[in-house]
Amino acid sequence: MPSTHTDKAFEADLRDLREKLLAMGAKVEAHIADSVRALTERDSALADRVIQSDKEVNRLEVEIDDTCRRILALRQPAASDLRLITTALKIVTDLERIGDLAVNIAERVKDLNEAPPLKPYVDTPRLAELAQQQVKRALDAFVSADPAKAEQVSKEDDHLDVLYLKIFNELLGYMMEDSKNIRRATALMFIAKHLERIGDHATNVAEMVIYMVRGTDIRHPRSRNLTTDS
Repeated sequence: MPSTHTDKAFEADLRDLREKLLAMGAKVEAHIADSVRALTERDSALADRVIQSDKEVNRLEVEIDDTCRRILALRQPAASDLRLITTALKIVTDLERIGDLAVNIAERVKDLNEAPPLKPYVDTPRLAELAQQQVKRALDAFVSADPAKAEQVSKEDDHLDVLYLKIFNELLGYMMEDSKNIRRATALMFIAKHLERIGDHATNVAEMVIYMVRGTDIRHPRSRNLTTDS
């Protein structure tokens, strides 16, 4: 990021904050991929590892929160640096939730692996890949402080929504064909919904990057319009 400081200790604190956020982001990206690979490869042991490794994500969340509070207390940052820290506090919450969603997927996978596959898994891994890419792009936008990249993340979220709807409708058809398919189809619907929600959290991160760089909060535009109209 372009910000530099004459205070080397302050700059080191900010660098440490960015590095921890990226480490947390890398872990949740891996958890997304591993949870869906556990589905396609019917690997319940891998699903268990995703569930257990969530402790590391939670540990990083606590460390990042502590780092932000320490910087706020000791450095009293102003302007863009203050926006960076408040953005980090928001981003870490979305990353932690993404980690939770990966765990939820892994738990569903363990249940699904106890029964024969309902259908070939083609669209679900694709949805997971798109979600993982969105998380990575949002974090890249944060590191480079690039609002244009962040805006692209918001635009790309539509692709996840379209693919999710396709998966949902296909699974609904399986449920209507045979009631024996309902339990497995419902589990796959939850997995698809978790992946779609991961995309939403990536969009949240991207919106916070825009705030960090431009100082403009673009979240919840409809609510803002209602407030303005009233």
